[in-house]
Formats: sequence, structure tokens, C-alpha cells
Amino acid sequence: MRTDIVHIGAGELTYEIRNIVNVGEKLEKLGIKVHWENIGDPIYKGEVIPTWMKEIVADFAMQDSTYGYCPTRGVLSTRKFLAEQTNRRGGAQIDANDILFFNGLGDAISKVFGFLRRNARVVVPTPSYTTHSSAEAAHAGDRPVTYKLDPDNHWYPDLDDLEKRIKYNPAVAGILIINPDNPTGAVYPEAILRGMVDLARKYDLFVVCDEVYQHIIYNGQHSLPLSDIIGDVPGMAMRGISKEMPWPGSRCGWIEFYNAHRDPMFEKYMNSLVNAKMVEVCSTTLPQKVLPAIISHPEYWNYLQERIDRYEKYSNIAYDVFRKIDGLQVNRTNGAFYMSIAFREGRLTHRQTLSIASKEVREQVEALVSAPNVSLDKRFVYYLLGATGVCVVPLSSFATELQGFRMTLLERDEERFRGIVNTIAEAIGHYLAS
Repeated sequence: MRTDIVHIGAGELTYEIRNIVNVGEKLEKLGIKVHWENIGDPIYKGEVIPTWMKEIVADFAMQDSTYGYCPTRGVLSTRKFLAEQTNRRGGAQIDANDILFFNGLGDAISKVFGFLRRNARVVVPTPSYTTHSSAEAAHAGDRPVTYKLDPDNHWYPDLDDLEKRIKYNPAVAGILIINPDNPTGAVYPEAILRGMVDLARKYDLFVVCDEVYQHIIYNGQHSLPLSDIIGDVPGMAMRGISKEMPWPGSRCGWIEFYNAHRDPMFEKYMNSLVNAKMVEVCSTTLPQKVLPAIISHPEYWNYLQERIDRYEKYSNIAYDVFRKIDGLQVNRTNGAFYMSIAFREGRLTHRQTLSIASKEVREQVEALVSAPNVSLDKRFVYYLLGATGVCVVPLSSFATELQGFRMTLLERDEERFRGIVNTIAEAIGHYLAS
């Protein structure tokens, strides 16, 4: 075209979590039965929504008001309900106007990074959830600025590394925290969270905390929401119902802003996000209307606890299998429903393979791994998929140089889950020995 129409950050928009599906679907057509361990959708993995929850949604769907627009910031009664929940904890105090609804957190993430000044950067964790790291990199048209999560220390943030990334890069204006973390399943202790907020205060930054898994914590671990520790630092927490309720298809997420009115620049930035939502008119009405009724239902927390207990059990099943394999860095998952495993440096090579019975599948995999610049862990993931049908995500696709993979803990059938874990473990052993 006579004018370049491609956004400067277009090359940074990648999402391997779904890209791997294209490969899996091709192999399915060649007769491979695929076990989809790549995406965090509880519904797809067989989660059964209880009847009482469906009845609440159905009752609201019968109300004409749920078919109309809602206020730009979101349904007022729902925002008041959420503000009261936050204020009850005794930390940051907010009102309904400090809450802004979006069509899922993907929408929120896109706007939070997209409406920053082009040369203002938010330092993100590495590994990092792809939607965050890609959106931040795309807005700046450059690679993401990252701080380390340490696989030798429970995947906790390295605060010394974080401070260096801030101190020596004056473009950094904010810190992203994902707690509980995706992709690692780590849950951050209070001391580490306070240390991150202290750095934001020291260097006059704002904080973004993705808390979509805030209520999915187990194995005796505890953490705090950002509202409890933010103090006088400007910040925002991202929350939603896609993972917890779970209702990912509702596309319903929101942001809680803290201390926005204490800093004129941050308040102006917050208002730009509100104005951006105003251009769209509003977010989806039905799930907002439903949210307080479901969370207040006497069976809600029992239902969520049943799922949490299952994730805890599965995290320990997987940990007990993978930790015995030489050549891996393995941490127990303590929150959310993901597990990230890194191969120790030097254990992967471009010569390793797995036996694939089907000639057509083997040729397809060999074509994929022979492409230019295929990372070592993506090579393993392709062979794993072709040889066993298990679909996981390369760890290197999460804005990290570490080589490994991420899987989910969402399979409901325990026997099948144990089979998947053992299949992966056996494949790793053969792959490293080849």
C-alpha cells in the first residue's frame, strides 16, 4: 500500500496459548487424539455450572433491563456492592466511581496499556501472562521491560532485579504484579508484595495488579489483595468472573482504582480510560447484574472451595511426579490453576526427538521444528503433541528466555489427569535421553 498501515507494535502481539491450537487441530485431522492442556477455560475442560447459578442467570435474563445499555462505568448497584466488599477489608477505601467495568480483562489490559503515553513503560514479570506482556510491548512498539520471577525461589519476584529495571530505565512509570500468578501458579507473600509497593512509592510509580485468581489460593498459602497494602501509592487492581465463577464467556471484568485523586497525572490517566469506555457506551450488562446475586448466594463459596480443593490435590499430584525428574526446575503450584516447569540450562538440544508412530504426523512435526528460530522448548512441545497428543504451551512464549512448558490443572477426571501427568513425565525422560 502507498501508506504503511501497520501499527508500530503489531509484531509484539502474539498469543501462543491459542496459536498452538492450530497445530493441534492439524494433528487431530491426522488421527491424533489431543488432550488440550493449553488454555485456562474451566468450562471447556468440563466444569459443571451448578443449577442454582444457572437459575440466577436465567432469572436475570428474563428481565428486560438486562438487555439494555448500562452506565459507562458499569451497573451502579454492582459497583457499590464491590466497593463495599473492598472497603470492608479496611485497606484502601473506594466508592462506586473508582470501579470501571470492561468486556473481560483482555479489554481492560488492552486499554490500560494502550492509553499510556507511548514512551511510558510498565515493567512486567518474566515469565509473564502473554496478554499483558504483548499489550505493553505493542503500545510502545518495543520488547517488554521485564523483571525476573525466580524458578529457584518458588517463582517469587526478584526485588533486586525489579529495582534495577526501574532505577536504570527512567521510562518505567508502573509495575505490573500478577498475583496469584499466571503462568507459574505462584502466590506472593505479603513481604514481597509490600516490597514491590515500596519500590513504586520510592520511584513515584503506579501499580497494576492482576487479581483475577485472588480467591483461588491453596496449599496453606496466604496473600493479600493490592487494596490492603497500597497505602498512598496510586494503583489499580484487575478482577473478573471468568476464572472464579467461572464464566469466561461472559467477558466481564473490572478495575478498581486506588488513590487516583491523590495524583493529578494518574487521575487524568484514569479519566482517559473512562472516556475510552464512554466511546464504546458501556460493557456487557447481564453478567454485571448477575454478579452480586451469585457471589452472595449461600452455596457460592462452597462451590468455589470444592474446585480449590481439586486444584490443590492436582497441584500436588503433578509436583510429586515432575520433581523426581532430573533436569527440571519444578515448583508446587499454590494458586490459580497452572503449573510452569522449566528445563535446566543445557538440557535441551536441537537433536532431541520423540518417537511418532504415524508417518504423516511425524512429517508434520519435523516440518514445524525445522522452521527458522524455533525455540528449544517449542520443539519439545511439538514433539510431545505429535507423540502423545498432550498439548501444552512453551514457556518461552511467556516473555522469558527460560525453556519449559505450562500446563493446566483443570482436568476434572483424576484418573485422566494422572495419566496426562505421567505421559508428560515419561515423554520428558525419553526426550532428554534421546
